[in-house]
Amino acid sequence: MIERKYSGEEPRTPMPAGATDTQMHMYLSGFPAKPSAPALPEGLPGPDDYRQVMAWLGIERVVITQGNAHQADNANLLACLRAMGPVARGVAAITGETTDREMEALHAAGVRGARIMDLPGGAVGLEAVEAVDARAHAFGWCIAVQFDGNMLPEHAPRLERLRSRTIIDHHGKFLSSGATPQSPEIDTLKRLIDGGNCWFKFAGCYESSRAGPPDYDDIADVARHMAAHAPERIIWGTNWPHNLIKRTEDYPDDAALLDTVLGWVPQAYHRRVLVDNPAELFGFAK
Repeated sequence: MIERKYSGEEPRTPMPAGATDTQMHMYLSGFPAKPSAPALPEGLPGPDDYRQVMAWLGIERVVITQGNAHQADNANLLACLRAMGPVARGVAAITGETTDREMEALHAAGVRGARIMDLPGGAVGLEAVEAVDARAHAFGWCIAVQFDGNMLPEHAPRLERLRSRTIIDHHGKFLSSGATPQSPEIDTLKRLIDGGNCWFKFAGCYESSRAGPPDYDDIADVARHMAAHAPERIIWGTNWPHNLIKRTEDYPDDAALLDTVLGWVPQAYHRRVLVDNPAELFGFAK
């Protein structure tokens, strides 16, 4: 069984009041994985475990993202939001058929975003993005979109037409061939961000890095470039509990990972990235 760390040496990076983790997953017992869905993580890392991580890292607010194991059944997400209280917001899996009554219940529980996961195991893919956009926009939500970032030039025209604020997840997740600051995919990303309705999330760098730990140099090059280009459009997340990590020896030290990733953002912009941008997207008090 994988052993996760919930505490350790404190990060060197000072975290401002209101620091927000905008990408993580959380689980409670009584909510089994759906048939044919990805498995639940071992040990069901839940609210009490994550509160230890918050205290360790200096996180005060959190955005809980619907896990793929539960597909489009948001019951576990709602239970976790109740358990975490007002410091938490949620990103749910919805479709174009999600009713107003369901949307109102999700919104009242703290959901402020919809998830598009166009990779194996995802509940709702890009084929539904326009329908999801219509539902999300009606409630003032954002949409977090994850796909192979090397397809960004192909998908950009659709993303540009979305009315909801859109987040490109997981450092763009350039899986097929990677990316550098000079890649056409990054030119497309900057054009989307410059349109004023798109954000870029720093989270889960290890999932697409070819260079690997501890510095993730390939991800770092693009991240520094984007942080310099538009710090007002960058957000950050831990990606806890690191569901794709299957061995204890590969499990990241969250404090060290925080220091590495936030080191790609100039210190002068840390409050913007960690507090103000998440507040704007997810409805936290500024």
